[in-house]
Amino acid sequence: MGDSECTPIAFLKFYFQFNQETKIMYTILIEAEELLVAIGRPNTIIFDCRHSLTEPDFGINSYNDNHLPNAIYASMDEHLSQRPNGHNGRHPFPEIQAFIEWLKNCGVNNSTQVVAYDDAGGVYASRLWCLLKWLGHEAVAVLNGGVQSWIESKGVLEREVTQVPEKGNFQPHTKDILVDSQYILKNLKNNGVLVIDARANDRFRGENETIDPIAGHIPGAKNRFFKTNLDDNGKFKSANTLKRSFLELIDNKTDQQVVHQCGSGVTACHNMLAMEISGIKNSKLYPGSWSEWIADSARPISTG
Repeated sequence: MGDSECTPIAFLKFYFQFNQETKIMYTILIEAEELLVAIGRPNTIIFDCRHSLTEPDFGINSYNDNHLPNAIYASMDEHLSQRPNGHNGRHPFPEIQAFIEWLKNCGVNNSTQVVAYDDAGGVYASRLWCLLKWLGHEAVAVLNGGVQSWIESKGVLEREVTQVPEKGNFQPHTKDILVDSQYILKNLKNNGVLVIDARANDRFRGENETIDPIAGHIPGAKNRFFKTNLDDNGKFKSANTLKRSFLELIDNKTDQQVVHQCGSGVTACHNMLAMEISGIKNSKLYPGSWSEWIADSARPISTG
């Protein structure tokens, strides 16, 4: 590109063409400035994951008010979870075949670049990120800073409901990143696992529990409130900053010995994503989390 062509518009055209030719893949985070370019790719699908634990209709109402161009609404309760049965936690992972069928109906293929966003620092978008990682889909990233960052970067919003042009053909290649309560119980006995609890510190200690019927935490767990991962602007802290804090937390445990949990398996995904950002990979997730753990009175509980 010659000097005479080096205008902002010419540069964006060049950058877009470069991205297309080199097939850049986003696998953890994507910045708003990067998405402004990538959104034009024919094989990019964006999911609006906005949600509120206290307002059931918040997500869909927010989507209907406005959303990123061509974004598809992903409901935490309908798409990213299955119905709880009283024993599998408040937000159990979706039944795998139903989730795959939904992905296909959204047009997702194995080559699709998926981008997930919310307005809560990535806490709900990270759930979709984790689900797709579980199914072996690498090209999935969370929009760093969410819809706020998109607006600040002069990204436009629209109100039209996105129409999927054609059904996708996504096929899973599941990874061994999920564990259950039996796995934790077995490994707690031999100190073979470190459980990281993403809930607020008071709930972890067993105080001010307003969501689940029993307060406390899994014995031996360490607390890392998920908001610790974010800076004052609602974006993830730098990889080096996150790595230092996680290494201090996990001490002599390996990444594969780390299990993330929270109240219902949502904010735990945020800690898992933050560890990936830091470069510490291969940790695991306990999807049922505290709300499943306390469903069986035989499982031990600690407070303080």
